[in-house]
Amino acid sequence: MLHTEIVIREAVPNDIKKIMELLYLKAKFDGCPESLKATTEQLNNDLFGTTPLTSILLAEVGGKAVGFASYHRIYSTFLAKPGIWLDDLYLKAEYRGQKIGKALMTHLYQIAEETGCGRIDWTVNINNFQGINFYEKIGAKIIEKVRLCRLKIQ
Repeated sequence: MLHTEIVIREAVPNDIKKIMELLYLKAKFDGCPESLKATTEQLNNDLFGTTPLTSILLAEVGGKAVGFASYHRIYSTFLAKPGIWLDDLYLKAEYRGQKIGKALMTHLYQIAEETGCGRIDWTVNINNFQGINFYEKIGAKIIEKVRLCRLKIQ
């Protein structure tokens, strides 16, 4: 049972080690820890360099990082509005079901509203029933008619 306040905040450079730990746990959860190629140096540059490419929200309970949401800006030509692409959402297993994921998504939604976005998009694994249920509970529409396409660059 959660007895401590949930804090959602933007990551800062001193959080890189925490972020790397959470990324590894996310890769393990996804069943592909060997695919994690991120380094602390690359993440530091991509998150906090002169031209940041992405952002990370950290979820903390009792001062301990327990989850994160990574996201970046997108644009919808159909809406003629910016949007947010949620790249990863992850919570340590022992912290799931305690409204921390909802707090992360609420914070991300507030960022989207404040910056004039038309929507937030993301993917979810078709076998992640817990995740799908969570997303539907917060009002997300699962669109079955589209497929993720990936063109890998050497």
